[in-house]
Amino acid sequence: MTHTSQSFRIETGDAILEGDLTRPAQAAGIVVFAHGSGSSRFSVRNRQVAAYLADQGMATLLFDLLTPEENVVDERTRRLRFDIPLISRRLTGAVDWVAEAPETRELRIGLFGASTGAAAALVAAAERPDRVVTVVSRGGRPDLAGEALDRVHVSTLLLVGERDYQVLELNEQARERIPGDCELIVVPGATHLFEESGTLEEVQAHAARWFRRHGLVG
Repeated sequence: MTHTSQSFRIETGDAILEGDLTRPAQAAGIVVFAHGSGSSRFSVRNRQVAAYLADQGMATLLFDLLTPEENVVDERTRRLRFDIPLISRRLTGAVDWVAEAPETRELRIGLFGASTGAAAALVAAAERPDRVVTVVSRGGRPDLAGEALDRVHVSTLLLVGERDYQVLELNEQARERIPGDCELIVVPGATHLFEESGTLEEVQAHAARWFRRHGLVG
């Protein structure tokens, strides 16, 4: 499947962030990625998932949650990567950008969050129920979304590794709190980063199925 790729500077209200947009010709929806702590839009795992989803007919947006200057500070202090209110605002701003930009405004919006990025995705879904259609979380920390969990009414898929014991427990608790349709899938043999053979591919397949089910493929 052929797609076009473009780089953008995304205005999110309190920052201008770098992003990479990939769009298949017949895309009906777009998946906006929120990476985990200490990562960036160049996250190897998220880029692998994004490439797979693009091949399935979905547009994708990978963008940095921090500015270059903030990244320098975060490399030293490791503080901003866990600032959930900050990264949630940035992701919500990116959702607004996608909903209004000429290149993407007609697309249905899904979110894919990894680790702490999953908390930001859930907050953004709670803040923008009129714009976000669905959320997929990979090895996420939904507990860090706080009270926003109780306001997530969009369909949510939680993907957790079988051997990621603490995070699995946190996701089981989150499933009970999320009022919208919420499904938890445990990936056999996987640890937190899904480094085991075939486990990230299983994540890709589940994510594609979920996004297809919610209308992100025409």
